[in-house]
Amino acid sequence: MIVNTSFTPIILDNLVTAIVLVDETLVIRYVNPAAEQLLSSSKRRLLDTQLPQLLQHSSLDLNHVKATLHSGQGLADSDVTFVIDGHRHLLGVNASPISWQKQLLILLELKPIDQQRRISQELNQHAQQQAAKELVRGLAHEIKNPLGGLRGAAQLLEKTLPDSSYHEYTQMIIEQADRLRNLVDRLLGPQRPGIRKTDNIHSVLEKVRQLVNIDTDSTITIERDYDPSLPEINMDAEQLEQALLNIVSNAALALKSQGGGTIKLKTRTAHQSLIQGVRHRVTATIEIIDNGPGIPADIQDTLFYPMVTGREGGTGLGLSIARNLIDQHQGKIEVFSWPGHTNFTIHLPIKS
Repeated sequence: MIVNTSFTPIILDNLVTAIVLVDETLVIRYVNPAAEQLLSSSKRRLLDTQLPQLLQHSSLDLNHVKATLHSGQGLADSDVTFVIDGHRHLLGVNASPISWQKQLLILLELKPIDQQRRISQELNQHAQQQAAKELVRGLAHEIKNPLGGLRGAAQLLEKTLPDSSYHEYTQMIIEQADRLRNLVDRLLGPQRPGIRKTDNIHSVLEKVRQLVNIDTDSTITIERDYDPSLPEINMDAEQLEQALLNIVSNAALALKSQGGGTIKLKTRTAHQSLIQGVRHRVTATIEIIDNGPGIPADIQDTLFYPMVTGREGGTGLGLSIARNLIDQHQGKIEVFSWPGHTNFTIHLPIKS
């Protein structure tokens, strides 16, 4: 594609889409104002900088971008994650080879899709979560009835056995039936809100921090970044403690597997937040951030489903229960992760 350089810069400078021109080594040769905003830097700083140096993480293999110069074929990806200056951006990316000021360069169009993707993903996940709950409840009912009969039959059999040496086998049946029943109960999780009262979320976070500190060694540090102006929340403190403990404990286990790291507990006040289709004037935002290995990309969209886990030996129940408890508080929970960074964000409405 041949570009008329006499007027193109004027056109590109006025586009709301971020435009970046890079050479064959991905060194930036031009950015428009929209790209300056996206890349969190000025044109003066960006020019002659390699694009990969600005990205803490990219879900797109940038070698594919380079390949467009040699193939002459454009590249399009509607679901790309760039992490820039610690912030995640969901983008639609188009890359095309062009002629620019007697050079052969690559034109990158970066279109933010964060808002619409987040709303769509939230609605889809909520619907799928509800469907999963109904499925689990149905399965639980079908499993618990025969388990009760199996346990009762084992107890009756134990009483009629002439030789007590066989009791170990009936006890094994009873113990395994109890174990499966407990597993089903954990799958279901609490189904009704507990007793609620106005309380400080920081006191809940402090209990969680203390509990996790007891179970971890000195290689794991828990940092606090609390907003002291955060209003109190109408909540069941025990349920929120359980939800937060499940998330922070998972983070601690992930850090332990890599030999240590840092967990940050952060709170902030947000305004005009949309939660499950309802706009709330004031909400509390709670973030649990760790610098562990990250969550595999292939399970991030289903991470809160029962029995889904990225950890060897994990049950896949902790995050499902946490999501259920947050839902009961009319809140929502989000996660984004890449190698070296995982962020769970909980949004809870504050009733004024």
